[in-house]
This record gives sequence, structure tokens and C-alpha cells, in this order.
Amino acid sequence: MEPLQTSTEKLSAFVSRLYAGPELPDYTGIDAPRLTIITPSYNQAEFLERTILSVLNQGYPNLEYLIIDGGSTDRSVEVIRKYEKYITYWVSEKDKGQVDALNKGLRRATGEWVAFQNSDDVYFPGTFLHFAKAAGGAEKPADIVYGDLYLIDQHDRATELLKTIPFSLTSQVWEGMQMHNQSLFFRLDLVKRYGLFDESYRFAFDYEFITRYTSAPGVKARRAEGLLGALRVHESAKSSTIADIGRREHEKIRQEYAGKLKQRVPAKIRYLCIRFRKAVYLLTDFAYLGHRLRISRKG
Repeated sequence: MEPLQTSTEKLSAFVSRLYAGPELPDYTGIDAPRLTIITPSYNQAEFLERTILSVLNQGYPNLEYLIIDGGSTDRSVEVIRKYEKYITYWVSEKDKGQVDALNKGLRRATGEWVAFQNSDDVYFPGTFLHFAKAAGGAEKPADIVYGDLYLIDQHDRATELLKTIPFSLTSQVWEGMQMHNQSLFFRLDLVKRYGLFDESYRFAFDYEFITRYTSAPGVKARRAEGLLGALRVHESAKSSTIADIGRREHEKIRQEYAGKLKQRVPAKIRYLCIRFRKAVYLLTDFAYLGHRLRISRKG
């Protein structure tokens, strides 16, 4: 596992300018399914260009890129127009917020697979190449593929790597999100079968739709190496203001799906089982443990 400083250097270069030709990944011999990326945007001009570059610099050969802006009053539209010829569709108009914007994008999506990246978050180099390999790999096809998540600051500095583990619906219900939208890809067919994002949720809509999809019969989620996204932590980020509203939304969803799925394991046993499962998985990754040790020493 590479040091955080190396990850920072790679990401900083990746989102600094538009790549072309030999700088782009080589997809020769790889079946690249149609992929729709949706970016909801509102007054994030400071970061939006880096988000766009992190998508375009993947060099994905079968990409549909949609940007749904909520009528920004900063430089966002100027940034979008700068890359307009590479964007399949964009609009800037007043909407009802992030979830409404995402649903607008989903209604327009034509890809076999879909992902969404917020206008202040980014993908790491090579993420779409790893996605194409995972989506068309020899393993039994999954409906959702996901990977690890970096935390970055406003200057693209990687501050921590959050390792994901193989998916567990029980953990999803009782412990919370097992995957993150910054490194998450799912089949558009799931939306057609099980519905759009629930606009009654302001913060926990991602927790709700992942729980809804993965609790449906036959839906399979698979963790894949190399699927790296980054969540930007900064003062104006929506996630920085989650507070009590977000916690209440999460608890409502947890109780709803625990009831539907008849998951009534006593709380202490349930917690210990989840923690044991994580410990066993992480003990197989010595590089990860070394990385965490370095983090704790720095702290």
C-alpha cells in the first residue's frame, strides 16, 4: 500500500489538467460496458473542475457524463462550459436539492451501469479501468461493485484511506454504510426495478437506496480492488452539517429494514459479531494494519 503522500501526488497531478493520448489508460481487450456518471452540482466552482477532470481523465471509451446543476450563482456554469464538448448533457436550473438532481440524472441515464460523483469529490486514476475489469470479469456478475475510499482535504491532500470489506446486509442494516458513493457503481436495471432515490431523505438517501437494493432478492454486491474514490472534507461540505438530522434519518432507515428483514439479533451479540467479522478480514491485510499504525503515530 502506497504512502498517503504518494497518493496525494498522484491525485494532484490527475486533477490539474485534461489528459490526452498516451496519458490515458489503455482499455484494449477490455469489455467496457456503457457507464453513466452523474454529477449533481450547486455553487461548488472551487472544486467542480477537479471533479470533472477526475471523470474525463479516466479515458473511459463508453462514457455518458451528465452534470445536473441546481442554478449555481458562482462560476460553476463557466467551468461546465469549459468542458462542454466532453459532457453528454448538462443543465443549470433551480431544483429541490441533491437528491432531486440525481433523480433527474437517473431519468436521463442510458448506461448499463451508473455512478454518481458529487461536485466536490473525485475519482482516483485508473478507477474506471478497474471498474470495467470488475464489471466484465470472470466472476459471477454482480449488480453493485464498490471499493475503498480516501478522505482528502480542500487541497487534494489524502489524509486517510478507509478500507471496505466484503458486503454484509446485516452490517449494512445495523452498523451503517458498507460502501460509499465515491467508489460505487450499480446497474441501471436496479433503478428500473426498485425505484429512484428517496427524496424524503436529505442526508441518508444513499444509505436508504443501498439498503433497499441489496435487500432485494438476488441482488449481489461485490467489493473490487482498485475502485478508489475520494470524499473531500471541508467546511462547506454537506456532510459536514449532518448533525442530528442525519442521525435521525439513519435510525429511521435502520429500524424500517430491520423490521422488514426480521433481523432481531440482541444488540450486544450483533455488535460483537460485526466487529469480529471486520477484525478477521483486516487481519489478512498486513499492509493496511501498517498504514493505520503510521496514521496513529502521526496523530
